[in-house]
Amino acid sequence: MVNLGDVFPNFTAESTIGTLDLHSYLGDKWGILFSHPADYTPVCTTELGRVAKLAPEFTKRNFKMLAVSCDSVKDHLGWIKDIEAYNCLSGEFPFPIVADEKRELAVKLGMLDPEEKDAAGMPLTARAVFLIGPDKKLKLSILYPATTGRNFDEVLRVIDSLQLTAEKKVATPADWKAGENCMVIPSIPSAEARELFPEHKVHQVPSGKEYLRTTPCPK
Repeated sequence: MVNLGDVFPNFTAESTIGTLDLHSYLGDKWGILFSHPADYTPVCTTELGRVAKLAPEFTKRNFKMLAVSCDSVKDHLGWIKDIEAYNCLSGEFPFPIVADEKRELAVKLGMLDPEEKDAAGMPLTARAVFLIGPDKKLKLSILYPATTGRNFDEVLRVIDSLQLTAEKKVATPADWKAGENCMVIPSIPSAEARELFPEHKVHQVPSGKEYLRTTPCPK
């Protein structure tokens, strides 16, 4: 397992664009690595299609995308044709798919789903999402069971929060969306908060503690 803040393990593997070294592939950009139980499976086909359609949104946020599935590159290349057809995609497929036939990456990164197995009785890879910063450290991980497709609009929302809070001294509240009010982080003293966030509001609560401070989203 990789913990938040750890340097994400580098690996070299075969992919649909050839041999790929993760850290070299990401360069100085953010990265999203998302795993799939198997090729030619229905939920995965919808997910890869959705991410392909969202590729401009990830690019706008300085992200490189990478999928991994426990089948061969040959299978990946055939499967991509189905993904494109089902999801009405055109043009070049926007991200590579890594082959993990021996499930080495799935084991290394803690992505196996013990409750779901393939026809041979092997555990399927769970639906993991890893967001990796330009410093190669893990910024977020989400793990779904094999039976549940991911919400990539939520992933984009989280990315907006991560990139904002990496630069500004704020946190984002429940259900926050880009541009909405943020929370002043508790470690900022009142005097500094007034200087940094002159429009911020302190919310009065029964405890009398002035820890709930909202501010317009910093630009």
